[in-house]
Amino acid sequence: MKSDRLLSILLLLQTRGRVPAPELAERLEVSVRTIYRDIEALSASGVPVYAERGRHGGIELLPGFRTDVTGLTADESRALFILAAQGAHAALGLDAALGSALRKVMAALPAPHRPAAEVTSRRILVDATRWKGGPQPAVDLDTLQDAVFTDRRLRLRYRHSGDPGPTTHTVDPYGLVAKAGVWYLVADRRGKPRLFRADRVRSATVLDDPVRRRPGVELADAWEVLRRQVEERPAGVEVTVRVRRERLDMFLRMNAPALVELPGGEGHGEGWVTARLSYPSVPAARQLLAFSDRVEVLAPPEVREELRAAAASVTELYQRTDGSPMVNSQVSPVS
Repeated sequence: MKSDRLLSILLLLQTRGRVPAPELAERLEVSVRTIYRDIEALSASGVPVYAERGRHGGIELLPGFRTDVTGLTADESRALFILAAQGAHAALGLDAALGSALRKVMAALPAPHRPAAEVTSRRILVDATRWKGGPQPAVDLDTLQDAVFTDRRLRLRYRHSGDPGPTTHTVDPYGLVAKAGVWYLVADRRGKPRLFRADRVRSATVLDDPVRRRPGVELADAWEVLRRQVEERPAGVEVTVRVRRERLDMFLRMNAPALVELPGGEGHGEGWVTARLSYPSVPAARQLLAFSDRVEVLAPPEVREELRAAAASVTELYQRTDGSPMVNSQVSPVS
């Protein structure tokens, strides 16, 4: 609708200052000619807006002009309060700022929309953390934020998964991403995109050198590349199992990241259903032992042997009565 587009133009100009007409047209998915007609409509309604032509020209509001957000619709105001429930603000130290911002938005909302916004804040709760995720390590995002917002390089002491100690890297940050309750730093290392879990950063130092990002690459672009690399990583070991129906719901919840094929209605015998999973290595499949005799590995043979050996090791451990440690065990440690 034209009224929504006029409000969008007004808020963009108020936020950005001078904006070229082609950029406004691209963002609002209309022609440049339509943008100029909209500017004329805004000017006719009393908004002090003007356009300057030339290489550095654009559309701009007169200095000092401000407007409120009374143009928000009911759905837009509710969306703001749902966004406020995402939980990322506390980790960034912005809880107080968020509360202040929402109070200002509430005061500026049209009176008919205020009850809906208030109800939304009480009726919708978004908790991004996983069930039974265990205690989360403390994460200090202050230094990472400092580098991100000042466009400076970072020196990290970082512990990679499986490494006994931290490694030092100099990186060029694009930004921070919160996914499923875990914070990640997206940065280039030696010109290549890399992902660093914030809870594995042992120390971080903001350098005086300006950041050296690849031209034209934004945070969303780098994140998309890294996300695809993780999700499309070649499978290691594919495992076929059968699961007792009474434990199927728990099995699905606990093994969701490893599932390749959801269990169907058919199974191996009454009360069983089959499923396929993928693990990075044979020892990683040991987590299936948590289901005891409610889950059986059908294939491949090397995974069956791994679980058999692990179960035998546990049996031997608990058959001893003197509490002495096992020696010369041939069973590989849990990964």
